[in-house]
Amino acid sequence: MITTAESTWLTSICRPDHPDAVLLLREYMTEMVVRYYGRPDRPGEVDAALAELPSDDLTSPGGLLLVAHHGADLAGCAGLRWQSGWAELTRVYVRPAHRGAGGGAVLLAAAEQRARSAGADRIRLDTRSDLVEARALYARHGYVEIPAYSRGPYAEHWFEKPLE
Repeated sequence: MITTAESTWLTSICRPDHPDAVLLLREYMTEMVVRYYGRPDRPGEVDAALAELPSDDLTSPGGLLLVAHHGADLAGCAGLRWQSGWAELTRVYVRPAHRGAGGGAVLLAAAEQRARSAGADRIRLDTRSDLVEARALYARHGYVEIPAYSRGPYAEHWFEKPLE
């Protein structure tokens, strides 16, 4: 739990099929589709994207999904996928009403703590060029760009942060 002057942030592990997680992951993917195409989503596009890039592996033993509450409000999520000795960060999302209140930093810190506790020595992630706010968030929190470690149609920048 992280308490700020405005209110408290709380993160917890949640199954990807829990209604709160389903809602957040759909909002996340809707934003990804809208930003990628630069227009409102069309019928079926978000469902197709959710099917193309599922989150069902964000549960034990392959990973986990964190949900964040800002005060009483459901506010965001972040996922981890376990790799050999490291963790991959994915699905980092803060709902628009809660942006600018420290939620991204809270989710990163919680994911890093969980990864460290699971024995990971670093966190890696990939992201797209158009997600400039996400890239700035990662850089502010000690993630540095690295050469490509993954391949995918949406991977354009790769980051890593050692966990001490």
